[in-house]
Amino acid sequence: MKKLPHIAALLFIFTFAASAFAQTPTPTPRLEDQEIKIESRLVVIPVSVTDSAGNPVTNLGKSDFQVIEEGKRQEVDSVGNADVVPLEIALLFDVSASTDAMFRFQQETAAKFLQDVMKPIDRATIFTIGMKPILVSGREEAGKAAVSVKNVMPTKGATAFFDTVREAADFLRINAPQGSRRVIVVISDGEDNYSVGIQRAQRSGERQVADNRPDPEYKRLNEVIKQAQEKAKNSERVKVLKALQDADAVHYSINPAGSSYQLNQISVFGQENMQQFSAQTGGTAFLPRFAPIDTKDPNQNSGNMKRNALTLETIFRQLANELRAQYLVQYYSDSEFPEGRFVKLKVSLTHPAANKLRSREGYFVKN
Repeated sequence: MKKLPHIAALLFIFTFAASAFAQTPTPTPRLEDQEIKIESRLVVIPVSVTDSAGNPVTNLGKSDFQVIEEGKRQEVDSVGNADVVPLEIALLFDVSASTDAMFRFQQETAAKFLQDVMKPIDRATIFTIGMKPILVSGREEAGKAAVSVKNVMPTKGATAFFDTVREAADFLRINAPQGSRRVIVVISDGEDNYSVGIQRAQRSGERQVADNRPDPEYKRLNEVIKQAQEKAKNSERVKVLKALQDADAVHYSINPAGSSYQLNQISVFGQENMQQFSAQTGGTAFLPRFAPIDTKDPNQNSGNMKRNALTLETIFRQLANELRAQYLVQYYSDSEFPEGRFVKLKVSLTHPAANKLRSREGYFVKN
């Protein structure tokens, strides 16, 4: 009977503890934690920094960059440089009749470029631009990718430029590892006469004229088709740019047509395509001044070929420098923009000196 007080005391303590436990509220996640996980978006900005001589500027960190999103300064979360961040490069080689004057030399120089710029952790994917996009080889190391480039054969077919650039961007978006530097290098004049959107516009124009007049005049038919194609090309340009931005890819281009691109409106539009893609993604549209190699004087052709070779080598060397100077600047944006909205970005150096910075001009919101 003497043990009862002790038992009663134990029951009281147990009951009190159980009651206190039941009344203790479950901790809820902090609001700032919820925002980071649910509402913030990771924005990736490939940035290249070179000095006044075009040499890569290395060893930059978070404090060296400033990011402005729609007028609001953002806090840089991380910066990866080319020494440690893998490079995923898609090389697009135009095999259509419009770019075959220096075809073999372009192949040799492009193959050498891949071997010079790529490290063992890097991968290259090869596409050809012809009547349709063709994946020649996917995500190979430098040696195998160079062989693939050398084995590409020219054709005399049409050119689906827009479709190929968009497919290459989609390939990188889907297959390139997260956190890699994604680059598209295009060797083309940028002209397009066979992408799906262009063909569809042409057929639509033909039906429009045929439906209105049983025996249409060819002049009128050509005018309608031309107008439909021009409208479609502008629409395709927008689609390609969005695909590049969605892939976080930087677009570079080398136009083998050189200064002769000004000879017709189609060529001018093609160069404008590549200039816009490069400018808005942080790349460069190279337009070399090639000398003619099809004159009646064999000696002149030989001399011009050597000069053109040096010009092309210089371009690939500059491109390699830009890739060696490339950083991956990342930040979290908590701004509430609707899906599909294009958000403007401005990236600068906190201490610019005489250095030159290239970066993308914005991104499309993906929620």
